[in-house]
Amino acid sequence: MSWTKDDVQRLKAAIASGQLSVRHGDRQITYQSVEAMLTALDRMEAEVAAVTAGRRKSATRRYRFTTLRGF
Repeated sequence: MSWTKDDVQRLKAAIASGQLSVRHGDRQITYQSVEAMLTALDRMEAEVAAVTAGRRKSATRRYRFTTLRGF
């Protein structure tokens, strides 16, 4: 599953409020402890950062064409 920034924010809110259950889309995940939530948060943030870093503005390509007539 690909995580989004919204998923990270939901998990942070659950950690801050002391809840162990978080709903991600149509799934609800219940964690065993806050430590498990923090581990999941680290992984989610790393995945979101990796996806975000992969989206760079594309560079402009330049081509030079040379044509010759005859020999």
